[in-house]
Amino acid sequence: MTLIAVSVLICIFPFIHVLSISLSSSRPIMSGEVTLFPKEFTIEAYVKVFSDPSMIRSLGFTVMLTAVFTLFCMAMTIAAAYPLSKSNLKGRGFFMVVIIITMFFSGGIIPEYILVRNLHLLDTMWALILPGLISPFYLIIMISFFKGIPDSLEEAAEIDGSSHFRTLLRIILPLSMPVIATLSLFYAVGRWNGFMDTLMYINSPELYPLQLKLYQLIQNNMATELMRNEVAGTANMMPESLKAASVIFATVPILIVYPWLQRYFVSGVMLGAVKG
Repeated sequence: MTLIAVSVLICIFPFIHVLSISLSSSRPIMSGEVTLFPKEFTIEAYVKVFSDPSMIRSLGFTVMLTAVFTLFCMAMTIAAAYPLSKSNLKGRGFFMVVIIITMFFSGGIIPEYILVRNLHLLDTMWALILPGLISPFYLIIMISFFKGIPDSLEEAAEIDGSSHFRTLLRIILPLSMPVIATLSLFYAVGRWNGFMDTLMYINSPELYPLQLKLYQLIQNNMATELMRNEVAGTANMMPESLKAASVIFATVPILIVYPWLQRYFVSGVMLGAVKG
């Protein structure tokens, strides 16, 4: 129990520290006095974050983007994993080799950007969805899980006249909820925290995901504070407080999802890892 408690504290401490910084004024932050509890309590950083109406719009767009991305990713992953889990599929070995190769080698950022541009996806939501629809690692986990489902279930469904598609929907997917929930969480967290692709592909402010919006807010605040300090010789709110508030603002929404999927999380990872 002691080891578990220590592990929990080690994981929670950074979050509490960042939260304390976001609720502290600039003086104790600069002097290094803030640890687990806020010093000179203030919500000025959060006022700054929420004062921009576009922040709420960006949050709403990010939630929608994450939901659509996760839905499409899981649909494609399931559609690819189910036939590849069948040992009698012709060319299965070739396709598995191609999938594994993509885990170690990629075309690079520039070819990917050229491809997105030639497909006329720049500055659209689809530029943040289509390039990352399938993760080879998650696909392999899904294939391993499907291979662990007894063949007798599908054989019985086939005898009853069920098609492959109906068997997948009525039998396989209900039995695969642990791995589906786990991989959905992985896909959602990856998209929620995505930053580099939005920086390369998106120019329209109305399509700014939360991470890019927070990045610009921090950069603009730092530039504004620098100019103000040069003119007035005084410092109002240090960027560290705003950075911490931005981290909390971006972390809490996706963190709320974890308790709903916790019962599937461990079992999904373990089953997908050891079966097959």
